[in-house]
Amino acid sequence: PLLASAHESSCIRLWSIQGNLMKELLPFSEHPSGPLTALCTDIFTKILLAGSKKGHIIRWNIASFLEDSQNKKNEVKEELCWRAHAAKVVDLCIEEEKNVVVTASIDGSVRLWHAMTGYYFGYFGQARKFELSDTSRLILPSDVNDFPAIIKGESKHMEKKKVKYHLMLDRDK
Repeated sequence: PLLASAHESSCIRLWSIQGNLMKELLPFSEHPSGPLTALCTDIFTKILLAGSKKGHIIRWNIASFLEDSQNKKNEVKEELCWRAHAAKVVDLCIEEEKNVVVTASIDGSVRLWHAMTGYYFGYFGQARKFELSDTSRLILPSDVNDFPAIIKGESKHMEKKKVKYHLMLDRDK
């Protein structure tokens, strides 16, 4: 068993059932996601999804970490980040059989996304039927203009970088 907690600092903490901190996760995606507001996993606890106050959905693969959390090689991997809503995500869930993620926001919309790619299928209440088999058409909701970002590796954006200023005024010269 594992407990997950989402925090205002965009951090997710994974806890043992005894209350010991096992892992802290910070998003590596290009755009800061803001405070986290919703969490869910698939039924096999291989995928962890988080929704944020800024409308982002972040997907982590936690399968190898849960197999052996003591092995340092078994890391939690952030795989995907996408903007699902223009406002705060209040709930989300994964439907494994159809491979979709359902998201809800304070803007009143409930939307459907492809679980592996973050492609938008539509919203509940639309006139057309959902076409779940076609993920080749890259469409977006009207209030979102960022396509899903596939996370290739662990970014180091959390580290402070030393910046050199080559174009500084030197009065002596």
